[in-house]
Amino acid sequence: MIFAQLREDIACVFDRDPAARNTFEVVTTYPGVHAILHYRIAHWLWLRGLKWLARVLSTFSRWLTGIEIHPGATIGRRFFIDHGMGVVIGETAEIGDDCTLYHSVTLGGTSWKKGKRHPTLGQGVVVGAGAKVLGPITIGSGARVGSNAVVTKDVPEGVTVVGIPGRIIRKPTSKEESDRREMAAKIGFDAYGLADEMPDPIARSIHNLMDHMGAVDKKIDSMCRALNNLGDHSCNEALPQLEEETFVSLHEKIQREARSEEQ
Repeated sequence: MIFAQLREDIACVFDRDPAARNTFEVVTTYPGVHAILHYRIAHWLWLRGLKWLARVLSTFSRWLTGIEIHPGATIGRRFFIDHGMGVVIGETAEIGDDCTLYHSVTLGGTSWKKGKRHPTLGQGVVVGAGAKVLGPITIGSGARVGSNAVVTKDVPEGVTVVGIPGRIIRKPTSKEESDRREMAAKIGFDAYGLADEMPDPIARSIHNLMDHMGAVDKKIDSMCRALNNLGDHSCNEALPQLEEETFVSLHEKIQREARSEEQ
């Protein structure tokens, strides 16, 4: 069972990190994978009453990876920690399947009392870099927590939360928003749990570009289907992969220039 989960944990890296080139590289150089490997073993020991040994292994893992996962936490399948340094996951935290955390995320408690004191994350939750999710709260499936947000209250399914304290800025997606999310995922732009509706004119401009790209994609698909019907299959060739780092670095550059102009 442990090894089956580990295989899934390794395989999911290729879906969420375009920098991953092969399994050997992921297994040997990704601290997030090392941390989840140690956690799976430590959790197995924890459940069998070998709690001191489990804590020793988790302490070694923290020293090796910079990621602290308590062996008592419950973590689902296909869990991915990208970069990972500074991530803290508390003892009573519960994480559903297909969740992603970025560096410096804390799933922490707000009380010294025993019992449930850490967050519960539903399936497919993304928590952006530096975010703090605190207390025995529930983050609904498909929700996204923006970078550096501080969340201390329950979050419904499929929404985006940003700010300090965390506030919901996007309701569950409409058809138009769903198309935009798909385009963002395609180009790798939303990698850090950034919100689609932040009050940022640059972000809105980029969203408009994504809407236009989506419309162009649909027209090209329609043209390709027509060409296929006429016997021309040249449209079946795969397009080159877009590099996520290009879009993230471009967005950061635009934001820096905007801030310098304001100053």
